[in-house]
Amino acid sequence: MSDLPPLPASADVVIIGGGIIGASTALFLSQRGVRVVLCEKGRIGGEQSSRNWGWTRIMGRDLAEIPLGLESLRLWSEMNAITGAETGWRRCGIVNLCMTEAELSQQETWLEQARGHQISSRVIRPAEFADLLPGMAARPVGALHTPGDGRAEPAQATEAIARAAEAAGAVVLTGCAVRGLDRAGGRVAGVITERGRIAASQVVLAGGAWSRLFAGNAGIDLPSLNILGSVLRTKPLAGLPEVTVGGGRLAIRKRLDGGFTIAQRNSSISDITPDSFRQFRTFLPSLASGWRELRLRVGPAFLDAWRTRRQWRMDEVTPFEEIRVLDPKPSARVLAQARTVAVAAFPGFAAMEVAQSWGGLMDVTPDAVPVISDVAALPGLFLATGFSGHGFGIGPGAGRLMADLVMGRAPVVDPRVFRFSRFAARA
Repeated sequence: MSDLPPLPASADVVIIGGGIIGASTALFLSQRGVRVVLCEKGRIGGEQSSRNWGWTRIMGRDLAEIPLGLESLRLWSEMNAITGAETGWRRCGIVNLCMTEAELSQQETWLEQARGHQISSRVIRPAEFADLLPGMAARPVGALHTPGDGRAEPAQATEAIARAAEAAGAVVLTGCAVRGLDRAGGRVAGVITERGRIAASQVVLAGGAWSRLFAGNAGIDLPSLNILGSVLRTKPLAGLPEVTVGGGRLAIRKRLDGGFTIAQRNSSISDITPDSFRQFRTFLPSLASGWRELRLRVGPAFLDAWRTRRQWRMDEVTPFEEIRVLDPKPSARVLAQARTVAVAAFPGFAAMEVAQSWGGLMDVTPDAVPVISDVAALPGLFLATGFSGHGFGIGPGAGRLMADLVMGRAPVVDPRVFRFSRFAARA
């Protein structure tokens, strides 16, 4: 994908954001003959779409997301063929370890609620662990096993999907920030990029951690907070599980190169920023119910956010051009704890050599369910954002659903749970 191809004068749909959601939307629209321009301010998959754990799961999802997750798993199973490239997707299964009967009971409750979706999850006991979890020292009382779940390589997959969209006819522009929306007659008429205007009657905002800032400049209040995740990858290791494993603080996934992606579950960091106060009442219920899974932090991020402009003109350099790729520093403390947890569960990780570590910002909604929806107040604008750390796994299905909504087709799954208007209703 060239960085500076000619700027198209017009398109049927402009997509803002080159992560897995934007790329998947571009792919499914282009396959249907829609003229698509995808604008990415930095590089394809440069932010959270290449920085996540690489899990493609149904296990443990919010019940509202399960139909979309099932459609995504179907698409993931075909993704190498769809893209003509290696995405790293493998159906390896995921195991959620339960150290107490109370934890196991919680998983059984979720399983009972999810049974209507005909998922592959089942509860297993220690007698079944030996072949599935070689080298395990932990002694869980049981686990939830979902053999239909899988894994993929985030950076490879997102790039492959974007290239497939381009091959299907989409114009993919990297290093091209969208500064704002152009309007006419009370509806979307196009976008203004740093390189000029692109006329379009429909625009999809799939900007991830940047979506709230962009929407705010357009006069749309999109409730979202950015949460920091810290991840590392190891060099190749033998004698450890092929299956992806979570449970408690543990999160490990084997990579295509034989190494592992390791993170610590329920240890994301929420930096206190001015937006934390602006949205305090909106997020208070979720904070009250999930505070044990989140670490609040006061630090330089407050001043950085304070200095970031929230309003700008279309002839000004915007925050999207000032920071092409979000590259937050990972938490050394969280990563050290992740290593300790991994070694305690599987002593074979004691030999790990860390090849790389990184941080990534996840855009989280008040109910941790994404927005995949039109915006009634501004016809022609669609949102595909707020995936709350779940976006990679359901990215293909979300792109398919967004394409259906943009084209006015029968949606692949019921979109009502993802409607933007639900936040206004709650307020």
